[in-house]
Amino acid sequence: MNSLSDSPKGKRWLWLGLALASILLLVFFGFVRKPAPGQAVAPAVAGAAPRAAMTVTVTPPSSESLAIELQANGNISAWQEASVGAELSGVRLATVNVNVGDTVKRGQVLATFARETTEAENLQGRAAQMQAEASYENARADADRARTIQDTGALSQSQIAQYLTAEKVARAQWEAAKAAYGATQVRLGSTQVKAPDDGIISARTATVGAVVGAGQELFRLVRQGRMEWRAEVTPSEVGRIQVGQKVQVTAATGLQIAGQVRAIAPTADPQTRNILVFVDLPRHNDLKAGTFARGSFALGQSTALTVPTQSIVVRDGNSFVFVIDAANKASQRKVQTGRRVGERVEVLSGLKPDEPVAVQGAGFLNEADLVKVVR
Repeated sequence: MNSLSDSPKGKRWLWLGLALASILLLVFFGFVRKPAPGQAVAPAVAGAAPRAAMTVTVTPPSSESLAIELQANGNISAWQEASVGAELSGVRLATVNVNVGDTVKRGQVLATFARETTEAENLQGRAAQMQAEASYENARADADRARTIQDTGALSQSQIAQYLTAEKVARAQWEAAKAAYGATQVRLGSTQVKAPDDGIISARTATVGAVVGAGQELFRLVRQGRMEWRAEVTPSEVGRIQVGQKVQVTAATGLQIAGQVRAIAPTADPQTRNILVFVDLPRHNDLKAGTFARGSFALGQSTALTVPTQSIVVRDGNSFVFVIDAANKASQRKVQTGRRVGERVEVLSGLKPDEPVAVQGAGFLNEADLVKVVR
């Protein structure tokens, strides 16, 4: 016969007994007992003093003298470009001596044309000049003899007039032959295409073997290698700019270079309504015509309230600083920023001069955070 503990009913009463015993033990050891009246409560349960969220450095705003600058955009262009073309027509281009980007000197030979035909024309012109000169010498000798005997009556007045006229005609023909010969010499010299000024070759259309027409452009030259920045300025701002003013220009390559205002356009562009300001730039290999550049015109100095760059926190497109009060509590302030110089940022509004702001760690703060301050 089975015992009571082996039956299902007996097992159920056994588990109920064990559970009751466990409850009695918990009550006995005080895990579910309430504290006695007057007994101290642990700080974690009763709400201890709040702990600092993080450690930050704090500094007050400072008043500094900052430069007043006018920002503008524009393109870098050649100061002046010279078009070097052909002066001959129907002559074959024999050699091309330079390419785009080459630096050339004034009078340097850039290309040459075939000289055979021109040299033959030059020799023919020289021969015609010599022939005309000989005819003139002969006519002059006859005229001189006629003048010596014109009072003797040996020759009639009409004959003397013929000799004198023949002298003048021969002289005119000689002068014409000299002019024609000079033209052939000029034409012969034009077979060499020379640089009109020092500079840099910016474009080339010359091709060896081509037969070009007179006036056709062969090269384009940046005169003296000089570049300028053409800034676009609105009519309301152009009155603050003066000729000779200093400008800091930043090229597309990141190069920063100092320039000087050379001229201001007298009219505005009809499309953009902006006015061009021409700024001379010093020579530099990184300056390329046609590239974009931005710059700032120095307009003077003004006093500004500034804070370190690290103290500015940008959230949702707005700029904020965290002011730390006497209780080391952070208060978020929306501010309007202005000029940036080095590691300092101008605060235009939203902050008082006597309010210290968080610097290191400011980006991790939120409104009403308690901080540990390291000044």
